[in-house]
Amino acid sequence: MARSVNVNFRMDSDLKKNMEKVCMDMGLSMTAAFTIFAKTVTREKRIPFEVSADPFYSASNMKHLQRAIAELNAGKGVEHEIIEDKS
Repeated sequence: MARSVNVNFRMDSDLKKNMEKVCMDMGLSMTAAFTIFAKTVTREKRIPFEVSADPFYSASNMKHLQRAIAELNAGKGVEHEIIEDKS
């Protein structure tokens, strides 16, 4: 059997806490979950789920937002209040 080594990386503390809870609910440790991930990546030579960018940051949306900001700064258009979703 190969020698075990430590792998260290940083993540948001809330994310870690939530992942620990999910792993515990599945009867896994975070170490076991990350080991499963690493073995799957190694075996399949790919990330075992879809990775995609948030469409909010797409080039077309960023251009739209920059145009809207320029219009507001030029005194055109109407600035709206932010409405929070309370659901």
